[in-house]
Amino acid sequence: MTGVAKMDLRCPRCGAAAIAPSAWSSKWRCATHGDVYPLRQVRSLSPEGVAGLLRSSVVPVMLPWPLPDGWLVSGFAAVGDERSGTRACAVALSGPNPVGGPAEMLLISEELGVGLGAHCAGLAGPDPGNGFPDGSPHAQVGFGNHEFPLWSVDAPGRAAFAGELLGGWLWIVLWPDTAGTLMIEILPLRDLRDPGQELDLPFGARSPRLPG
Repeated sequence: MTGVAKMDLRCPRCGAAAIAPSAWSSKWRCATHGDVYPLRQVRSLSPEGVAGLLRSSVVPVMLPWPLPDGWLVSGFAAVGDERSGTRACAVALSGPNPVGGPAEMLLISEELGVGLGAHCAGLAGPDPGNGFPDGSPHAQVGFGNHEFPLWSVDAPGRAAFAGELLGGWLWIVLWPDTAGTLMIEILPLRDLRDPGQELDLPFGARSPRLPG
């Protein structure tokens, strides 16, 4: 977080400015949601920016790989500080909507209760809500030679899917809602923290959907 102004740090549940620790509290705070981990964007869209994110992440940094045809990596956001490490992260991608026009995707991995995924899905959060999941899954992702189910979440103006992966939440949020057709097939994922990967990531313009 070197060089990030305190005013740039946000609440992961609502996007409001986070209140810095003080002599009375060692926690970052939101006026609405109380103690939070602070949300920030990773400013550098480069291999160096990715490396900085990976060094402190205690949650998976998930990326579809291979990327869907024509899609580019368009940003990263992280929740946490130097003391806590990254407790949630969002990977943004941009590309063609299968039914026409442009589309945006966010993949969010987070510890339970952080609330970043729900915020990106337009929900009060911090998690998918009471009664989740309900019924058969609506999508699947592939990771580590296994398939993991995701369920559709009723999100305003977008398609959103959520499920549990590696002890935390995985969210996939897409704009517009018709871009949810990308999830008809199993989406293969990689955790960028895993060793032995030398992926040549194609970077595009920063996504306007990136939180923080």
